[in-house]
Amino acid sequence: MTHATDRIKALLDEGVRDKVYPGAVWAVGDAARVRASGATGVLDPDEPDTRMRLDTVFDAASLTKILAVWSSIGALWEDSVLALDAPLGTFWDEVTGHPLGTVTARQLLTHTAGVPLRAQLKNLYGTDPQVIRAGVLHEALYRPPGEAVEYTDRAALILGYLAEHLSGKSLDQLAAQRIWRPLGMDATRFGPLPAAIAAKCAPTELDQDTDTHLKGTAHDFSARLLGGLCGIAGAFTTACDLAAFLRYMLDASTAPAQAGFGAEWTSHSLTIHSGGLQPERGLFWHPAPGTSDDEDVWVHYGFTGTGMWLSPAKNQWAVLLTNKLYYTRDRQPLTDIRNHFRELAFI
Repeated sequence: MTHATDRIKALLDEGVRDKVYPGAVWAVGDAARVRASGATGVLDPDEPDTRMRLDTVFDAASLTKILAVWSSIGALWEDSVLALDAPLGTFWDEVTGHPLGTVTARQLLTHTAGVPLRAQLKNLYGTDPQVIRAGVLHEALYRPPGEAVEYTDRAALILGYLAEHLSGKSLDQLAAQRIWRPLGMDATRFGPLPAAIAAKCAPTELDQDTDTHLKGTAHDFSARLLGGLCGIAGAFTTACDLAAFLRYMLDASTAPAQAGFGAEWTSHSLTIHSGGLQPERGLFWHPAPGTSDDEDVWVHYGFTGTGMWLSPAKNQWAVLLTNKLYYTRDRQPLTDIRNHFRELAFI
């Protein structure tokens, strides 16, 4: 791993010099341990003495979909509370008689449900959380379920509402009780963050209203609209916490206490469920771009610059956390670095 580690450091240092991101934190490992990790760059270019650290807190963005929604749905599935192929309207009164009632949880998890492609919550429903919930759950479908794979944030928002309905708990309570605390993920939580923790957080995009970079408040507008808590985004985490999560996915015996989901949910999810539709999808995870079937590397990204990879076949995982949104929304420079990082991490 030594040679690959040196190349990873050089790759991520170059990203700092090229201003792809102010800084980055990374880790790679297997079910037993963290094999290598590091940090480069600064937390905030406006404060050049604040260096990135292994315990830097990042806006997880869409990694929330895995850390909170996918894992909680998995816990409910393994508890036999949820059947993935049952139409939602057969057990959820809020959607019975509405278009969403014909959709299944599996279709939402594979982005084949046909729900609208963009959240657009404020434009469509205003700012009242209950009105937003009703609007999302009662909205017409964009196309018939099972017809196409089309990524949409709404899938995670709906599944978050579903997890709350089935558990009787709010999503943050459910994720903390069933997933994060049992795994020792003590730094992972929904925002907005308390001031002391926000001070350790990597800032993201410039907020036009305050003329300051968002720090400890979710970048995602839908998450902010809903008070920081929703299935789309809103969670904050660290590389150390993600390492614990991914190690558990590879081997459930690594957890100090039994978490809500286990090996069966992981194995079931890291399998193609989209039939012959393209692009291929597992359950909220998807094959890493550019990898072949025998490489078995699965990935999930966050818009703020976060990402994590998992390969059960290789017994390996990798995490790369950046705050690339500090500089730009242009995805390509970070995409190139992510792809190269993955190649080095899974040598």
